[in-house]
Amino acid sequence: MAITSFDELVAKVKSGKKPTVALVCANDAHALEAVIHAKDLVNSILVVEGDKVDELNGILTSLGQDPADFEIEIVPEGMHPSVCAAQLIHAGRANFLMKGKIMTGNLLKGVLAPEAELRTGSLMSHVMLFEVPGYHKLLCVTDGGMCTYPDLEKKAGIVRNAVDFFHKIGIEKPNVAALCAIETINPKMQETVDAAELKRMSLEGELEGCYVEGPISYDLAMVPELSAVKGYTACPCCGDFDILLVPEIVVGNVLGKCLTYTCGGRMAGLIMGCKVPIVLTSRGSSAEEKYYSLAMGAGFVS
Repeated sequence: MAITSFDELVAKVKSGKKPTVALVCANDAHALEAVIHAKDLVNSILVVEGDKVDELNGILTSLGQDPADFEIEIVPEGMHPSVCAAQLIHAGRANFLMKGKIMTGNLLKGVLAPEAELRTGSLMSHVMLFEVPGYHKLLCVTDGGMCTYPDLEKKAGIVRNAVDFFHKIGIEKPNVAALCAIETINPKMQETVDAAELKRMSLEGELEGCYVEGPISYDLAMVPELSAVKGYTACPCCGDFDILLVPEIVVGNVLGKCLTYTCGGRMAGLIMGCKVPIVLTSRGSSAEEKYYSLAMGAGFVS
């Protein structure tokens, strides 16, 4: 059954075997709060460097937890924490990763290291998922957090990552809107050229398991009445898109924050493109966002 809300996603995760998240550099109060809050969804292994164990235990105690109740994995001396977490994945002890008290760049450096063996050859990208009041299903915006100014090849990779997630939650052929400012191809606006090419690729099977429409503006993509008024009648899925592909990171970042802070949407996010998803939220993210991001990761690996 296709998942259309975060509540349904949570119910799906709870109905299956509880997966395990490896929290990289677990001596972080915000990340620990998220894992504790989501203990109904996931088990956890707390990956921590040896000289940070006392700090970790202190944080757990301050949060009202007994450190003895948690599985703690101490990083061997000289090993990158992400590589240690990756070994838990390969050993079958963990199913996906979450960022703790480590800079994003350093986390990814370890994830990308050959010895981590987590790369697939695919592009890594950020998949943001929203539950927006007034919209009838979950809506994805990508990429607003990782790929800055993607070319056509990278945009295709971004689409594949988002589509892969939707397949995992029961959407067999998600609709993708390649967003632009206009609905016609303009050689001076590269995003319109790319959008048209992505549509061709989806129609001819080069982008499998989805339908891409583009170039198309946000208003026409989201409001079918406007598409009729403007004569944009060739699109079969206006008002029914699953994925909004943005032309570059600023658009995705702004759109995501608008949906969250202005429209009252609920948000979650993952980094996709490796052998396992990575939960990466900001320190300012709400407990709800962290909870649903863990649900996203659990839902993908379940």
